[in-house]
Amino acid sequence: MPNYAGLKNKLNELIRRARDGSVFIAPRSADPIVALTTGTPPVLSPLPTGYEDLGWTSTDGVTFGRETESSQIRSFGSVEPTREDIINDTLTMTVTAQETKLLTIGLSTGVDTTGLEAAAVTGELSIAKAALPNPRHYHVLGVFVDETSDGEIYMARYMPNAKITEFGETAYTSDGDDPVQYALTFTGFEASDLGYSHRWIFGGAGWLALLDAMGIDQETP
Repeated sequence: MPNYAGLKNKLNELIRRARDGSVFIAPRSADPIVALTTGTPPVLSPLPTGYEDLGWTSTDGVTFGRETESSQIRSFGSVEPTREDIINDTLTMTVTAQETKLLTIGLSTGVDTTGLEAAAVTGELSIAKAALPNPRHYHVLGVFVDETSDGEIYMARYMPNAKITEFGETAYTSDGDDPVQYALTFTGFEASDLGYSHRWIFGGAGWLALLDAMGIDQETP
């Protein structure tokens, strides 16, 4: 019988870290993300028209949450549930943007900025809060990069039909290290034209080199 040393299979080259990354936002009218990478060796594909980088974010990075709710069936004679079904499975993305620009202003106010212009002489920009929030939906793509000796590894999360469901506080202060920033939580909903609410995407030259080590089969060309 083997001892533990003969059973374990721990590979430090499979430990990933997001060294950098961006969140790209596009209106729902934009084309969906079909593939993240292209070519040999694989590099990032150009994004469809309309996807804009949210820019610098806080050191908290980008957090994806998953909330599930289940329904249990209990039966006579059993001290444990005899069946449990997941009845809710919701994915969210929380990010705190640090750049003040038209994209972050539009997201944080919930206003459609199409055609919005600053005053001719002063450059002043004024936005009134809508009486009823407009349920705007967006394409949201988070792309995060790690580095290996074989090249970059891309880890992406894509929501084709996301809506901002929570706004964080915005503080205007010189105290502390934080700038004026915009905390946003997006919730993914199923896109009826695509049939899903969320996709996990992995790729890059570094990823390709590690397929065997990760136990992932590759299609035959």
